[in-house]
Amino acid sequence: MGREILFLIDGLGADVLDTYASQMPSISRLTTHAMVNTGFPSTTSTSLTTLTTGALPGVHGMLGYTVQVPRSGGRILNALKWDERVDPLHWQPVPTLFERAVAEGIQVSHVAAKRYENSGFTRAAFRGAQYRGANLASDLIAQTKEALKNTPSFAYLYVNDLDVAGHSDGVGSDKWLAALAMIDQLLANLMRQMPQGTRIWLTSDHGMINVGEKIVIGSGNPLLENVAVIAGEPRARHLYLAPGYDSPAARSDVARVWAQYLGERAHVFTREEALDNNLFGDLVSPDSIDRMGEVIAVAQGNAILIDPARVEKEGAMVGHHGADSSIESQVALLTTTLQ
Repeated sequence: MGREILFLIDGLGADVLDTYASQMPSISRLTTHAMVNTGFPSTTSTSLTTLTTGALPGVHGMLGYTVQVPRSGGRILNALKWDERVDPLHWQPVPTLFERAVAEGIQVSHVAAKRYENSGFTRAAFRGAQYRGANLASDLIAQTKEALKNTPSFAYLYVNDLDVAGHSDGVGSDKWLAALAMIDQLLANLMRQMPQGTRIWLTSDHGMINVGEKIVIGSGNPLLENVAVIAGEPRARHLYLAPGYDSPAARSDVARVWAQYLGERAHVFTREEALDNNLFGDLVSPDSIDRMGEVIAVAQGNAILIDPARVEKEGAMVGHHGADSSIESQVALLTTTLQ
């Protein structure tokens, strides 16, 4: 006893568990412990930081895939690629659960692809864990087994193949199904090789919708008026206004234009409304307020809001996430104990 694994499959929404049960027999045999709603936005950098800190986005400050760095002249921080001019410990100051576990004498490991080891995001959200990089499925299992050699021990295992396939080809595509089958086999092999008594938890950071309507911001519409910087992602946009428009009234004017044009295709909030509606949680730090968009647009249905500077890349993606739909924000927490 005293061995725990958290296996996180990026992009595995709760909605696909029944639909594709036959394609994931090992996952389907696990016991459902709970259904979990992620925080907003339903995106990897935000959800994983909530997972690893136990805090909602307004507290830990990871408010989206990209946000504007305050007082930077419009520079955007991509949370997954990072920017070495930004200190990860300052940007995300909440102690991680890994740090707290180590302080309690638990051996904690982070098993994932080698390329993530020294990233700013890893330092912001996963500090405290011993990083065990591996790129092949067999090596991921070997590193996880090594992580559980002594007790008490906890291993966080992460794969993103399903998310990559969903973005490029869509949920339910041949590429997505192949990724799902590969991950299910990884779980089967993991279960065969871990010590008896090991408890496995399996969950995800978000689900994914397949795109329907594509709306290019400012193309045949008034959505670029007085907007200087576009951040976030196609399902959850942070918008920063032009110089001279930093006021509640200016934000209301821009939000009104967006709401009138998009109608039911998006929910639009000013920064003040986002705070009033607890969009990022009921507690929001001054740093988080500083970082969040002055206007925030949350796509509804299967629409996406494309950055005109990224039309080719964002428009080519089939699968998207980030908004507040149940498909994007509900994930399962599954478990089993190896006998």
